[in-house]
Amino acid sequence: MADLADLSARALARAIRDKEVSPCEVTEAVLRRIGERAELNAFVTTAAEEARAEAKAAEAAVMRGEPLGALHGVPYSVKDLLPTKGVRTTMGSKLFETNVPTADAPSVARARAAGGVMIGKTTTPEYGHTQTAFSPLSGLTLNPIDPGVTAGASSSGSAVAVAAGMGPLSIGTDGGGSIRIPAACCGVVGMKATLGVIPHLGVPDLFGANSYAGPMARDVADTALFFEVLQGASDLDPWGQAAVQLHPDDLRPLKGLRVGWLPTAGARVERETAAITATAAACLEAEGAIVEEADLDFRSFEDCFLTILRAGLAARAEPAFRGREDLVAPSLVETARQGLALSAVDVSQAATARSRLFQLMQQHFQRFDVLLSPVLTAPPLPLGYDPMGEIEIDGLLSGTIRGAWYPFTYPHNLTGHPAIAIPWAQTKGGLPVAVQLTAPWYHDRKLLRLAQILSDLRPG
Repeated sequence: MADLADLSARALARAIRDKEVSPCEVTEAVLRRIGERAELNAFVTTAAEEARAEAKAAEAAVMRGEPLGALHGVPYSVKDLLPTKGVRTTMGSKLFETNVPTADAPSVARARAAGGVMIGKTTTPEYGHTQTAFSPLSGLTLNPIDPGVTAGASSSGSAVAVAAGMGPLSIGTDGGGSIRIPAACCGVVGMKATLGVIPHLGVPDLFGANSYAGPMARDVADTALFFEVLQGASDLDPWGQAAVQLHPDDLRPLKGLRVGWLPTAGARVERETAAITATAAACLEAEGAIVEEADLDFRSFEDCFLTILRAGLAARAEPAFRGREDLVAPSLVETARQGLALSAVDVSQAATARSRLFQLMQQHFQRFDVLLSPVLTAPPLPLGYDPMGEIEIDGLLSGTIRGAWYPFTYPHNLTGHPAIAIPWAQTKGGLPVAVQLTAPWYHDRKLLRLAQILSDLRPG
């Protein structure tokens, strides 16, 4: 059998169920890989002893012939923004370096209930606030494909862990693309489900939530497996009152599928990235889909997104670091300062713009069954870029990072629509380029089905 650390979650679950391998063997293989790839700095906390204890209990359950969950004995990791019972949750910050929660986040609890073995907490920028794979607590997380470029953020460690075989699955969070961006940078799959479908209680204002917990994996099939474990209604999440159903058109054939191709979203797209991602639309069209260009100008909603982000960090993070600014990243202090300067009218106007964007998306889904776009306007950026300044695309200053590099991701956080990042191809220099599919609310299973079809069409 191949190195256990490189097997899919599906293969591991099947081998454990058939008693071909033990959960203890799998856990040791993954812990060994974490040690072998320590230079990537994917974990802020490795829960080795806890994982060994869970694996031993999982092995005993197999030997007793007990009913087994979908992830029985399969290792997974958790982004360090999500609470994990008995294992420290630092928020990527020295402020919470010794914080040990007494309860799991809903997504973590569901992964445990499905028999998964939690192997540790993955690195993240403080509060997930910035698009650098760095925090003052854990340092820099490196991209396993090319350590000279960013691993993406803020689910940095989760993407790196999955890509490098440090567990086939990870639970990330996505407040503006924070699952999909590092997935695209590291060549893995990352999904942001419909708002509320995977309960997420990690933000104080649940009614105004634009942050999501979601699955990350090396392929679409594992992502779909993990999605089924994590999804489901929750009484504690105001958006999580409805369970995902299989809609009649979710299984319609690809022929005749109406695809809205969104090549730019109002931003400059690097030439090679544009050419690579356009081939995804061409592949769907060759299979019988009806592909037409969509005209959404996502970039124009950057100010709306930034207002909501800054106001939220000012309300949540600033009271925690007030008087201890030396312990946190300067970019967090600055972002919170910008939030404190906003007025109630500014925040209300951003909420109004968010509603307008939702309506624009709904109008497009009257015309299209699914939207297709790049995930990013350019491949992973070289290390050393300023996340608060302008970035270059094709040698030209193109604006601040959110509007210039990931205008395709944050709008779906504002509107609640499900979206998934799928590895598609590589640049001539070997850097990964990914495409994104977006579907109507509660059509998450259709999204995963189409993602699998598109992934199967991938060149090479």
